[in-house]
Amino acid sequence: MTYLLLFAEFFKTGLFAIGGGLATVPFLFEIANKYPWFTKSQLTDMIAVAESTPGPIGVNMATYAGYSAGGVLGAVIATIGLVMPSVIVVLIVAKILEKFKDNKFVGFAFYGIRPAVAGMILAAWISLFQMCVINSSYTGLKDLFYLKELIIFLCLTLLCLKTKINPICYIILGAIIGIVFKL
Repeated sequence: MTYLLLFAEFFKTGLFAIGGGLATVPFLFEIANKYPWFTKSQLTDMIAVAESTPGPIGVNMATYAGYSAGGVLGAVIATIGLVMPSVIVVLIVAKILEKFKDNKFVGFAFYGIRPAVAGMILAAWISLFQMCVINSSYTGLKDLFYLKELIIFLCLTLLCLKTKINPICYIILGAIIGIVFKL
């Protein structure tokens, strides 16, 4: 039954998480709330591992989550579940778009999807910010944020906005900071 649930949940995630791997994060939070396969704390670790390993983050996260829930077979099933909707949709869309590639309404539809994708990525960013920087057991304004994490977050955000550094450098820098500060 776990394997069927894994397939169904990741199929749903693959079907509706439009915009790349980070768009899967809100769905993974929902899965973490719904099933005992992984905790929210483990989810942040999954995101870190998925970001630092080669390949699409969504697929890496599905594989990691599936492995946590059902071992190697769970990893395979979750990954297939996540990828299958894309394969099906691409095959259908490729067939249809060939006929309507010059239609202005098709262009408008693709243009209209952009804000939805940006919103899903923003929702993922907010969820991660809340988990990593905000202290959920705060007793007053003084305890609201994890100070080290907030400072690191602000410094990396400013660095990202002011420079054009390769994303791999941020991953390496994040790993070094995590090791040094034992975050």
